[in-house]
Amino acid sequence: MTVMTPPTRATERALAPDVARGLMLLLIALSNTAFHLWRAEHGPSGWQPVDGSWLDHVVQFLMIMTLDLRIYPLFAFLFGYGMTQMYLRQTGHGTSGRAAVGVLRRRSLWMVVIGLAHSALLMAGDIIGFYGVLSLVLGWVFVRRSDRALKWWIWIGVAQTLLLTLAPVVAALLRGELWSLGDSGAEPGYLAYGADENSWPAAAGTRVTTGLFITFGASLLSLVGGGYLVFLLGFWAARRRILEEPGRHLPLLRRTAVIGVAVGWLGALPAALAHVGAIRVPDDAQSEGGALTTLRDLTGTAGGIGYVAAIALFVVWWTNRSPRPGATAVAAVAAVGKRSMSCYLTHSLLFAPLLAAWGLGLGAHLSSATMALVATAVWLVTVAGAYALERAGRRGPAEALLRRLAYGARTAGARPEAAGSGTRKADPGDGARKAEAGASLRSPR
Repeated sequence: MTVMTPPTRATERALAPDVARGLMLLLIALSNTAFHLWRAEHGPSGWQPVDGSWLDHVVQFLMIMTLDLRIYPLFAFLFGYGMTQMYLRQTGHGTSGRAAVGVLRRRSLWMVVIGLAHSALLMAGDIIGFYGVLSLVLGWVFVRRSDRALKWWIWIGVAQTLLLTLAPVVAALLRGELWSLGDSGAEPGYLAYGADENSWPAAAGTRVTTGLFITFGASLLSLVGGGYLVFLLGFWAARRRILEEPGRHLPLLRRTAVIGVAVGWLGALPAALAHVGAIRVPDDAQSEGGALTTLRDLTGTAGGIGYVAAIALFVVWWTNRSPRPGATAVAAVAAVGKRSMSCYLTHSLLFAPLLAAWGLGLGAHLSSATMALVATAVWLVTVAGAYALERAGRRGPAEALLRRLAYGARTAGARPEAAGSGTRKADPGDGARKAEAGASLRSPR
């Protein structure tokens, strides 16, 4: 079935979600740097390296405190937000709720296919398939639920998360090991990047196995463990157009940014200090789920949502400035956000041949600091490419493919600039909302 909803025009897009997605791609590239350092000495969790110079330790400290397990909640929130945006856009143009859910279902299934291909070919730690499975389940169960039901499930998710993650803290307290890092019990992540496999075919087995587990095993486990919470918060926020109209939600955004970022950073601070040796942890406290690691993980959700709110506040501040210095830079970052899947896949196209053992193997010679520079450079390459596509009025190739698969060729083939002309329904509340917000915050061409 072809759903005849026109593509979103550039002038209809809200700026805050696109800027958030664009910056998220930089943060994801940085947070993945530890996995590319496949010859570095790693700690018990197989996450950040433990060797290097003082500058490397500074980078590791900042990564643990500000990025590790803080960026994927940001991704999940924005993904849930985008799903609801798509559903509301479909139903707002006359598509039935059942048909709109069908579009989301097809999109999720094709994301699983794309993610598995990505993990098999390039990156074992793919997240496209992971979120494809989550969106398949959560879109089917929750996207058409009432606000009341959604709120109930959000609170259930909060309670479930607290119960499951606080259990290791209580256990550590009873053992007298409250200040323990523990051991994640997982295979060190860098092994999935072909640390001991010097050819692309030989490393494919590790990539496929890891990709299958992350896509199906980890995604379903996260549903059982309350991982759906951040998705549902994205659903709830999208129904209230919080990122489309941030000027109308300034008190909420300020509270969320301050509290979320503070909780996220302070919760990871003890683990970061322990990692660089600034505080002493018991040498024998290697049991799974150490208290400091659990505290870092538990507060990651707050940190990720705090980042979303902080970016929305930046967009309000920047949009209200006259003149607006750095307009091109903000537009370029937003262009990355509009093409987030294409840019994410481009990261792997650049990282894997350069860094993996089966490629040039540069990951064996970089440190935490130099790898952070490489990640930033790769992101800047995608910024330049996305901005060039934006100027040409073209979607990212992955977005164009996914839209064709989910919507059908006739709708997907329409150009974004022309297809939406005259299709946006008038909202009698638009004038009042714009007056309250000061301006309608839409992304520039």
